[in-house]
Amino acid sequence: MTPPVPYNSAPGNNGGNANGHPHGRLAGRGGTNDPIAANNPIAANGASIPPPNLAATQPDALLHLRAAVQSGLPWHQALLDAIALWTLPRETHQGRTYRYLIHGEALDWLTLAERLALEIPEFIPPPDLETLLFTGALPAAVTPDEFRERIGGHKYRAYLNYWYGVIVEEALQQAVEDDVRKRQLARCYPDGEDLVEEAFAHLYGQTRSDLLKEYRQQAGLGPRAPLSLADWKEFTYHLAQRRYQLWDPARVASDTRKGIHHLAHLEQTAAIPPVGELVA
Repeated sequence: MTPPVPYNSAPGNNGGNANGHPHGRLAGRGGTNDPIAANNPIAANGASIPPPNLAATQPDALLHLRAAVQSGLPWHQALLDAIALWTLPRETHQGRTYRYLIHGEALDWLTLAERLALEIPEFIPPPDLETLLFTGALPAAVTPDEFRERIGGHKYRAYLNYWYGVIVEEALQQAVEDDVRKRQLARCYPDGEDLVEEAFAHLYGQTRSDLLKEYRQQAGLGPRAPLSLADWKEFTYHLAQRRYQLWDPARVASDTRKGIHHLAHLEQTAAIPPVGELVA
């Protein structure tokens, strides 16, 4: 199976290589003129190739979105089509800063979907909007192929960068932390923040405290500056890239599969519907 439509669902075989990384050119309507993720595959070693700079302003996506829903196109299809047309990596809208492109190469599609959905609230039933924003699930049966086709091949690759580099990476961190906690409890050691530090040292060769300090310096953030949610996503993506470069391909693949399996377990526990099924 392929990485599914909801951002927090588990991928499988189609569109990936033996190491758990997507590869090859993905079909779609984005075309080579799509600036948000043009020529942006994930390399076999996990490294992502950044897209070129984006245009300053492109209102075409919003104009298309409104026109499409007014003409009767289902809102979720119009929204995915608008994602295909979107070009801004970030913007400030109504006092809020949206960051759609993490590390210049990973598309946070759900943040962009939220921004677009708020443009057409009268066309989206409130339960559907809540489901989209809180579970990342679309309200109708949308196959992975349709999702990829509508947002375009280049953006789909940027979406995969985000899925592996942020969503799966977070699940892997939690899985390793759980393993460390089990070992500690088996030895009758107390639970504590040191478990997180040990888990990060296992994955990335350094403790979380040291890695976060290093990231703050690289990102130009002060040692006590509060981190936004987008900053934490950037940090997680930065760690994923570090892991790809630090370990041999066999270990990278094994750890990635561990994260995917843990993510699938979390979704089963939360009863998140699989791709292709309607959200109740």
